[in-house]
Amino acid sequence: MLDIIKQPWPWYIAGPLIGLIVPALLILGNKAFGISSSLRHICAACLPANIPFFKYDWKKEAWNLFFVSGVLVGGFLAAHYLNDPDPVRINPKLNAELSGYGITNHSNLVPLDLMNWQTIFTLKGFLLMIAGGFLVGFGTRYAGGCTSGHSIIGLSMLQWPSFIATCCFMIGGFIVANLILPLILSL
Repeated sequence: MLDIIKQPWPWYIAGPLIGLIVPALLILGNKAFGISSSLRHICAACLPANIPFFKYDWKKEAWNLFFVSGVLVGGFLAAHYLNDPDPVRINPKLNAELSGYGITNHSNLVPLDLMNWQTIFTLKGFLLMIAGGFLVGFGTRYAGGCTSGHSIIGLSMLQWPSFIATCCFMIGGFIVANLILPLILSL
């Protein structure tokens, strides 16, 4: 049984399971799926209530904090108990391209050649981890939600702003992956 869990699931199994989260949350709890608002809920719970952005009843959204906690715990458990000791299998052409950028360690899903404590203090690491993280956070707030919130639940509810946001996510991802990321990796 554990071997089935350790293997990557095909898209036609994993995709519908992710898609079923939307109606399950709506039917069972009248809740919309999304992760990005969790930081606001945490700040509202921890910071003084005199900041207008955090003046709301965050306790109504406590379910979201349990959901995010489950994501973190699930990620921790999967990383420690379901990890595959073999290197990540990638396309040989991509492997050759990544080798040209000095990325040769494929023992994790996120290359250790890019994401580690030593790299964060380099220009490449700063751009990828700090500046990239800031842009993701800023974009999430500016777009009124994250990719999962807009692309999974927003599109399923036929929301026009979610369609626009998802198109922008896809265009931005294409530009970054094909134009900007190669420039940063060549630093």
